[in-house]
Order: sequence, then structure tokens, then C-alpha cells
Amino acid sequence: MKKANAKGEVQGAPMRIWYQSFTDHDETRAYHDRLSEHINRVARPGTQIDVVGMSPPARRHRITETRCALDAVKNAIRAERDGYDAYILGHFQDSGLWDSRSAVDIPVVGLGENAMLHACTLGRKIGLVTIHPIHIPYHEDQVLRYGLQQRVVAVSAVESAANDYVLAFGDPKVARAIGAKYAKEIRGLIDRGIEVVIPAGGLPSLLFGAALKVSAAPAVVLDSVALAVKAAEMAVDLKRFNGTAPSRASTFALPWPAVYDALGLSQPGAKGKGKKR
Repeated sequence: MKKANAKGEVQGAPMRIWYQSFTDHDETRAYHDRLSEHINRVARPGTQIDVVGMSPPARRHRITETRCALDAVKNAIRAERDGYDAYILGHFQDSGLWDSRSAVDIPVVGLGENAMLHACTLGRKIGLVTIHPIHIPYHEDQVLRYGLQQRVVAVSAVESAANDYVLAFGDPKVARAIGAKYAKEIRGLIDRGIEVVIPAGGLPSLLFGAALKVSAAPAVVLDSVALAVKAAEMAVDLKRFNGTAPSRASTFALPWPAVYDALGLSQPGAKGKGKKR
């Protein structure tokens, strides 16, 4: 018989996870459908993962990243109040990640942060390949924020757009063309001594499978989406088992009432007991 912890949470019980995409479902329906299929293959039996889009989506600019980050925080709060056990921020730039983690008492996993931290367990020198050069500064900022500048030592990019990947999911010719671009960048990283390569985004994570990984060997190419799903499941397991959760001492302190008021949100019942500052 499975036992509940002090909060009534049962170790090994089914879990619900909210996966927050920064893409619009109607604009990128093929991607969302493929993402849901991929996630369901990765998740363990009994785990329900709901992919939620964002409208309008991110538009490759810091201003829209800021707007999307606020939407992500609000949706993290909504996910907790709707009974989800964890929240995945499925946007490699992690916009709003730390803010979301500071807003709720359920585990929050970031696509980029989690992939880079896990990569550190697989090799010493890590490289990213992003979908467009415009994203390079964002990822370089992430590397500094996470203190990984001695591990994530290269960020390169291909020339592509989100719609290219949507087309590629239904057109093998387009998929091969984009795959060739990634293979070239990955080979360049490997020639520089990179041991672990991360395609920086959910879109490329779904498009490239075993063939690209084999061609990159003995270097490793990671699937950030699969890593995020398994990390969220583990975070829920640990929280249920022994209460493992983010430190609330400083960086991830929970909100006090005035914070919810500023966002136009009602205060939670037993949640959000941060100290007033």
C-alpha cells in the first residue's frame, strides 16, 4: 500500500504536468501535434502532460520575450491552482523561468536550463545550435546566468524560421534540408572539441532522430524536450518523497499578497506564503 506524505501526496501516484509552449497552436499546429506525440512516448504510464500554446507567441525580440515571460508566470500560477503537479516552461530561452519558479509551490522545469545542466553530467565541453543567429545573445546570457561559461563554450546557429520546421514535419525534403544545416553546424562544433551538442529549442529536438545522433558520434546530441519531461517527473517524485523543493531563502522566495495584487490575481489559499519585504 502506497503511503501519503504530510501534505497528502502519494509517492508513485499519477501526475499531471503543464507544458507551456511559446508558440501559437493554430500557427504551428503540426508542431504541437508532434510535440504531444513525442511527450506521450517519453512520459511514464500514468503521467498526463498537457501542451498549452501562447497567443500571440514569441516574436524574436526582447520586448515580446518580456510579454511572454509574464504570460508564462501567470500560467504557472494557473497550473498550480488547476491541480497540476509540475510546470514545464518549453521555451529554450527560459524567459520567465526563475519568476515562475518564484511564483508557485510546484516544480518548475526550464527547457534550456535543464538541458544545459544535464549536459554537464555527460561531457565537459558543451555547445548549442540555435534556430537563428538572432537567438545567440539570448543563449549567451543564459550561459552566464547559470554560471556555465566554462562548460557551455560555444553557441552557433542555422538560418531557419519556426514555419520551416512546421513544414518539415510533413515534408521529408524540407526536413532533410534543415537537417543538413544542423549536421554542418554540429560537425563544426565537434571539430572544436565539443562533447555534448544541444539543439536549442523544442522544434529541432523533435525533428532530428537517430540518424543525426549517429552521425555526431562519439559526441552526444541531446533531446531537450525528453529531458524536461523526465526532470519534471523526477522533481514531482522527490517532492512527494521527501519534500525536495527550491530554496525560498532568497532567489526563489514565494510572493506575498501585494505581488498577486500587482498582477491582478487573487491570492491563493495556503500557497504563496512569502515574507513581506
